[in-house]
Amino acid sequence: MTSKLIPQHPDDVMVIRDLVPGVTTLSVPFLRFGRIKFGGRATIVKMQSGSLAVFSPVALTPTSPTSPRPTWNTTSSSQPGRPPSPPPTSSRPKGWPRKRAKINETDKEVTIVPINTTFTAKNKAAIKVDAEFDAEFEYEFVDAHPNKELVFCHKPSRTLIEADLLFTLPATEQYSRTGENAATGLATKCFAGIQNTRGEALGQKRMLWYVFSKADRPGFNDSMRRIDAWRFENLVPCHGDSIVGDGKRVFLKRLCNGIWRG
Repeated sequence: MTSKLIPQHPDDVMVIRDLVPGVTTLSVPFLRFGRIKFGGRATIVKMQSGSLAVFSPVALTPTSPTSPRPTWNTTSSSQPGRPPSPPPTSSRPKGWPRKRAKINETDKEVTIVPINTTFTAKNKAAIKVDAEFDAEFEYEFVDAHPNKELVFCHKPSRTLIEADLLFTLPATEQYSRTGENAATGLATKCFAGIQNTRGEALGQKRMLWYVFSKADRPGFNDSMRRIDAWRFENLVPCHGDSIVGDGKRVFLKRLCNGIWRG
């Protein structure tokens, strides 16, 4: 099944980019539901010790800059692939291992990954990963989001890393080596018409308000307030183009302003 959603030869289409010093992104095409051009992205952060933290990993390939092997692996993604060897510390939201195991029953490309840290709604205020990771990252488990989002801020580079909380479609960079237009297709046009950052991004604001936060708006707002307090200027989403230098203004002014402040 995954062969219909992701490229069979990721090396041929992967875009490896040094976004800012210490932060590298691996961008690949990805079709949601086999129709919508979402794009996929892993983010690799080089820690001050030289260790690597990998977020929302795509299928790592021989050309992926992952040596030495990753020390931390964090994701809410169920896409296939894993680092060349299991990282010693792996963090996931509650329910993720069960979801991945269920997919593995019918699709062996989705591998089983050992879990060291599990985020839950009850423990998220007190949970710690380890001293080195916590010294460089702030993180928030947005349990009110239907996808149970984990959002991270790398403090030294002022980079926000997120999966499905915000979209910046179309996925131009992620489709740049495919020869395909990232904005074509009826399903893609309809979804990207909502999940983008153009103008006031009213479509995305309405999706956040009426769909993604409706089950627990107070909890969602609390998470957004905590993210609002972080100092970041770069924004790396899983789906769509990364934003360098203007990330917080886009995050606050165009996407979320009025949801928790209004």
